[in-house]
Amino acid sequence: MIRVPVPLIGVVRRLSKLHRQGHTIALLQALEELISNFDINNDIDVTAGDKSVKQLEEKLLKLESHLAALGSSVEKKLEVITLKLELIERSIASGKLGHNTKPRRFAYPYQQTQVELQPRTNESLAQRLGVTPQGLVAERKNKSVKEFLSWSRNRDPMSVGWEWNASSELYYPVR
Repeated sequence: MIRVPVPLIGVVRRLSKLHRQGHTIALLQALEELISNFDINNDIDVTAGDKSVKQLEEKLLKLESHLAALGSSVEKKLEVITLKLELIERSIASGKLGHNTKPRRFAYPYQQTQVELQPRTNESLAQRLGVTPQGLVAERKNKSVKEFLSWSRNRDPMSVGWEWNASSELYYPVR
């Protein structure tokens, strides 16, 4: 199957019919007629020294050099991106960019002032730990002192453990 421009469909069908019928001489004559029709309609007179040909050659050379420059800049950008991706992969593999479960204590180069935590009531500690006050009391009663300390440390945003003092009815931070 051959794709043919729409204006030539009729001619190609006629040539195909002639070929199937075995009319080789007629086919060759029809092809010569078709080619001569193209030659008659084509009135371009181009010589190698023609000014328009030289202009076209110059434009073509400029276009080729521009495309070559674009290709090299794209290649350089891809190389830079590849190198950066490799660095990121190495950092992740070494654990530098991994997700730490504990927050960083020294995120800045200067010494941070430590916030002194105050004793808390059931309601304020429950809010800090993300539980209800009743749930906090239930956890405290169902766990030993060490278990409650560990449980509260795991739930606290600053990983601070909390200890219950029955006499003051407050929770105190334990670092």
